[in-house]
Parts: sequence; C-alpha cells; structure tokens
Amino acid sequence: MSLKKLKVRSQKPEVRRRRQEKLPSTRFGPSQPPRRGRCRAEIKIFAFGLAACLIAIFTLANAPVAAVQQSQPLLATADQVFQEMSRITGLPIRAALKRELVSRPQVEKFMTGKIREDYPPEEMHVQEATLKAFGFVSSEFNLEKFLVAFYTEQAAGFYEPDQKTMYIADWPPPELQALVMAHELTHALQDQNFDLKKFLEAEKKNDATAARQAVAEGHAMAAMIQKMVGPADLGTLPSLEPMMSGLAAAQMQQYPVFSSAPYFFRFQALFPYTEGMGFMQKGLGLGGWKKLNSVFLHPPETTKEFFENSVYFNSESLPKISLPRPPAFESAPGYKRLSENTLGELGYRALLGQFISEQEAKSAGSQWLADRYILYERSSPHAYALVARSRWASSEAALEVFRSCHTILAQKYPELTAERSSAADLFAGSSANGRVVLMRRGSECLWAEGVPAKQAETMVKWLESLAQ
Repeated sequence: MSLKKLKVRSQKPEVRRRRQEKLPSTRFGPSQPPRRGRCRAEIKIFAFGLAACLIAIFTLANAPVAAVQQSQPLLATADQVFQEMSRITGLPIRAALKRELVSRPQVEKFMTGKIREDYPPEEMHVQEATLKAFGFVSSEFNLEKFLVAFYTEQAAGFYEPDQKTMYIADWPPPELQALVMAHELTHALQDQNFDLKKFLEAEKKNDATAARQAVAEGHAMAAMIQKMVGPADLGTLPSLEPMMSGLAAAQMQQYPVFSSAPYFFRFQALFPYTEGMGFMQKGLGLGGWKKLNSVFLHPPETTKEFFENSVYFNSESLPKISLPRPPAFESAPGYKRLSENTLGELGYRALLGQFISEQEAKSAGSQWLADRYILYERSSPHAYALVARSRWASSEAALEVFRSCHTILAQKYPELTAERSSAADLFAGSSANGRVVLMRRGSECLWAEGVPAKQAETMVKWLESLAQ
C-alpha cells in the first residue's frame, strides 16, 4: 500500500502567461501562519520534508542553525534560482512566485492541520486498518499521532498550492536552505506546466499513485543535483542511486522519529527520492530533460518501473490481474469491506523487508508482476480479514513468495497451527483470528486470513478457481 504523500505542493497551474514579477520577501508573524488551501497532500508515504533530509547528504549535515537574518538575503535570490531551475529543466515559468520564511511552530501547526484536513476520520481509519491488517504496525498504533511527529520532524521547506507560495524553514543552515529552495522551486515549475494535483490524483491505485509521486520527487531531485554539479551532465555520471540509498539510511539516523518508525514508513518514504532519482538519471542519459519532462505526460503505472526502470524505458508490458470479492467474506456476519487496492512491488518489498530481510525483498520483490487485495474489518476490535492475489515472473518465484508468506503469517499469528490438508504449495491452518489459507498455483500466490471456520473449505476452492 502507499499512503498519500504529505508534501504540500501546488496543484493548479495558471492558465494565462503572466509577466514574471519580483515579490517582497516577508516573514510570517506569530499570528500569520500559512493558510491551508484545498490542495492534496500525500503520504509518501506517502514524505513531507524528506527531500530536505536527502539534500542534507550533500551538505553540512551538522552545520550550525542559521539565524533568520542570514535567511532573508537567501529569499531575495528566489527569482534568480527560479529562472535557473527553469533553464535546467526546460520548463517555462508561467506565473510569479511568492516566498516566505516560517518558524518551527508555524510548520508544525500547518502540518497538523493539513493531516487532519486531508485525512478525515473515516479515511484515517481505513489507512490505519490496512497497516494493521498487513502487520506493518501494531494493533495499538495511532496513525494520526505518528504522522504529525513523522513529517514535522524533517520539514525544511514546502510549496503551498493555492497561495502559490514557497515556504522555507528559518532554522536549517543556509547551505541546506538554498538546496531546499531549488528542489521546491522545481515542484513549482512542475505544477505550472503539468498541474500536479491532476497528475498525482489521476490514479486511484496505491502503486500507481506511488509511481507518480516518484516522478515528481525524482525529477525535482535530479534538477537540484544538476544545479549542484554545474556544467557536468548528470545523465553521463555513474548512477547516484546506490550512493544516495546508503547515505540516506545513515543520514536519517539523526532523526529520532524517523529512525524509530516502522520499517514500512522508512522504506516507502525514501523510495520516491532514491528510486525516483535513479529513474530520472537513466532518462537523462537516454534523452535529456526533454525525455524527463515527457514522463509527466506518459508516466509509469507501477513502482516496478522504478525498481527495474528498463520496463518503462523499453516499453515492456505488465499483466493485469483481477480479484473478485470472495463470497465467504461478503456473506459472513460482522464483516465489513474497507478497501480494495494494490500493494505493487513497492508494497511487497516493504512486506518482505519488514518480516524477512531486505535481501529477500530485493530478490523476490523484483519478480513481482501484478497483485490485488481486499480488506475487511470484523466486529471484534482490531480484527481484520484479508484476501490477496499476486502474480510473479515464474512458478519458482511464486513458490519463493509462498514460503515467505508462510513465514510472515507464522510471525503474525504465533499460535498458527497447520491442518492435515497442508502440502508443499498449500497451507491451511487455524489462528486466533480465524482460519488461514495460503497457496501457490503456477506463477500465482494467493492467501486469505480471518476466514470463518465454516467457510474455510469454500475459501480454498474459491482461491483455486481464480488461478485456473
């Protein structure tokens, strides 16, 4: 799954071209926090401010905090940097830009309100239930409380949509502020040319949404790094993705909330930047910035196209998969369907990485081709039912995933006991949450958990019918 990305960004471009004008640099007073427009923030996974964290890799991570007086001259250069980012990316400036300095309390107040605005109670409940059902978080996990702490910890700058304003935090060192500004101004250019709200919300599937987030963040990271390396051509340099991934993991240890967060959040939060950057660098080598800008018009549909970017650049096709609603759950008393979606390669890598190992996540995850899941909530507190179907590159890959899923289910339900019907590629067992069915059929892996005891045999036959 992929939570919506909590990064405030512009969503609606100006239709008319306007003369670029310089606007005064001002700072909010205590009574003037940035207003929250009806933009769509996303859970980068779903990462507000994580760009700043990765930017810090290339700067003095432990540099002293800048004084506000030092930051004011920085904002005065925004128009010049805006023009430079336009030159680098080839995206024209279509509207003037406002910019402001904000304090830590103002950012925290803004982000708290943004989370509550974009996650009404019902949607927050579905997101939290999905995380709990897959075992990404504990049954006591409070998603709203966590998100506020997670995203405000790293906030160093953001671009606010309706106000067409870039906000830069007043506490990071000037070197970091300058790079944050280049990154956020690239988002402003993306918005003015491609309408980011429309772009990011075009897909309702978690995996497709995460892919589009990686387009936006990878593009902004590539532009920022191109600014840093100056005349060198980023497209001809060795891939920076492996270095960024390793350095990012080490760098993030200075953020207590991030470093102690569940693996799912840490993995998915970094994905749009590290894998997005690798994807964009590959695109630069194939066709320059014109090639990269065209990705917004023909974006990847899956996160697999970032992990294995040849799938996208070679126009390889991926299969589609369907998952009907299981009669055993639809007719069960006290079962309420909450969501139907896709984990994608990103989600399966997070699942395998959290429960098995990162090596297994890379090995097995790279074989992902398609998947669907349906989540149900039961009348008992923190009780869920889940059915999932996935397709892999070969029967051998599906068998590997089958065995990993067996291990995952055993960790989720320590009391899980196998029934006599279990075989090499079929597991049927009982847990405190109900019956569990897991099978491998050809190149597919299917499972259901939380199955009513009386419906267990029916569920086995239903799952087998899907793989025929």
